[in-house]
Amino acid sequence: MPATAAPDAPRSAAATTPPVSPIPQSISRTGDDVRVTGKVYVVADDATDAAARDRLVRELKNHGARQVKVVAPGNVPGDAARHLTVRLGAADRGDIARALGDTEAPGQAEGYALRVERTRNAGTVALGGRDADGQYYAVQTLRQLFLRAGGRWRISGVQVGDHPSMPLRGTIEGFYGQPWTHRERLDQMDFYGDVKANTYIYAPKDDPYHRGKWREPYPEDKLTELGELVGRATANHVRFTFAVSPGESICYSDAGDRATLKAKLQALYDLGTRAFSIPLDDINYTSWNCEADRAAYGEPGQESAAKAQVDLLNDVQRDFIAGHDGAKPLQMVPTEYGDLRDSPYKKTLRDTLDPEVVVMWTGTDVVPPRITNDEADRISELFGRRVFVWDNYPVNDFGNTSGRLLLAPYDKREAGLSEHLSGIVANPMNQPYASKVAVFGAADFAWNDRGYDAAKSWPQVMSYLAGGDRSATDALLVLGDLEHMAPTFGAEPWQPQAPELGRRVAEFWAAWEDGGDRTKALKSLRAYAVAVRKAPATIRGGDVEKGFTVDAAPWLDATELWGGAMVKTVDALAAHADGDAAAAERLLAESAELRDRARALRVDPPRNSWGKVQPKVGDGVLDTFLDKAAAAAQQ
Repeated sequence: MPATAAPDAPRSAAATTPPVSPIPQSISRTGDDVRVTGKVYVVADDATDAAARDRLVRELKNHGARQVKVVAPGNVPGDAARHLTVRLGAADRGDIARALGDTEAPGQAEGYALRVERTRNAGTVALGGRDADGQYYAVQTLRQLFLRAGGRWRISGVQVGDHPSMPLRGTIEGFYGQPWTHRERLDQMDFYGDVKANTYIYAPKDDPYHRGKWREPYPEDKLTELGELVGRATANHVRFTFAVSPGESICYSDAGDRATLKAKLQALYDLGTRAFSIPLDDINYTSWNCEADRAAYGEPGQESAAKAQVDLLNDVQRDFIAGHDGAKPLQMVPTEYGDLRDSPYKKTLRDTLDPEVVVMWTGTDVVPPRITNDEADRISELFGRRVFVWDNYPVNDFGNTSGRLLLAPYDKREAGLSEHLSGIVANPMNQPYASKVAVFGAADFAWNDRGYDAAKSWPQVMSYLAGGDRSATDALLVLGDLEHMAPTFGAEPWQPQAPELGRRVAEFWAAWEDGGDRTKALKSLRAYAVAVRKAPATIRGGDVEKGFTVDAAPWLDATELWGGAMVKTVDALAAHADGDAAAAERLLAESAELRDRARALRVDPPRNSWGKVQPKVGDGVLDTFLDKAAAAAQQ
């Protein structure tokens, strides 16, 4: 998140700690804020993570340091006491351990400790990581502690002891429809680094070489792109996970097919990939792709399919993964990935799948309305291991999401899941920049599920997307409310549409119909209607990430028209209340014309498989209000 603060941010030890995302396990004040001096010394050694060091230098220069000198621990100049000094490296390095003082360094992987201390002449910052990842995440926290005070940059006087609750956190690009572009994926890797997400699984359903043409090697140009993506992921401490999905056509018992599959994995290993996945989702497991499998595993069915899959997966884990230096345990997606029912399929996986293999699960349905600790325990028993959740939010590649951006916060995943899962990855939308709203929250939750608060995380991601601009942040929150609907595969959504607009409309009708102050109610609702109408222009005209404005363009166009219609309708109600029937009729006609224009808009060109459809905005709430208000203005 960009560093933003009020111009006169407080310096005293009594000041509250600034918002940090993901929420640290522990953060508290140490004393006064520390001034960023014109010259800053960064104390690092050969073991310091290079990506963390480079990001630190960049952030210091972006926040007031004109000169940043990197020096070794044993070569700190005598004038350092007059300048801000930042020590970065392993938490047990002598100078860092001393600077951390009584700030405890977590022993967990990816953990870090951070301490900001004001000294007599300047200040010191200690950033100590349990490992290289921890060093990098310490810098990601520090960049959120810069604030402006008295026209100058300072660093909030805090101490942090932090580590992730879940070992695997991030996304799986696993949707149907137009895959992300190479440039969009590179941007995502930078974003994941910012939010301390450590996992990206490459599994786009409509990449032909991932699924339908899995036997064919990637063309050289595509392989070059994948290599660049692996490099960008690594630089952001993101584990690039390569997935190949052979289930539609593989002959499980065929040695040639297995060799081809391993060759596909080897090509990515040679590019630097160390994590791999074999998804076996969305395939028919009641028929064979070759007669040899019938002879090897029996007649097709749940149990025989599981035997064949286990045979393949165990072979890949033991022959490929175990034999490749640095390779992480193999991941897989079972064909039965979204329920809590035992079956011969699950029993076979439970009893015979190599315990090192990580099993993914989507929840109690393809799109679950919630995930609870009890459900996580039950599915872990059914698969014989802690599962890795493939969370189908905010993905919008299915029928009930037609015409929708899904901008509600990440929610309804129970605190404490970190004790029952190996991790969570969100399956995002075809729109990568708009997906950041939910992915930000998912990363926040996976880092510290017991400290996560959706109501606090949501404004923080909007501020991140808005570059810290408050007006643009507010406009994004208005838009997000109108795109709050989160459907499931069933009739009932798991997140409601436009809760804030719905609350305001309910308050309005209560005053209008129950003898309240109609003038006050009209004024209040009109102000929000104006905010809806103006939100798109504010979003497009400010510092909001441009990729987001491109992703959301059809919805921004529609929101401006729907907002204009709402303003006209509220004004028609006011004219009606004043007894001016002619004005009310004219305003309602203008509102209807704007609504017609909004309904005529189409998502074009479409990225999603649902094609050229009307962009939905506040449907079920905003349109319902307009219908009811129009009727009231004509009575």
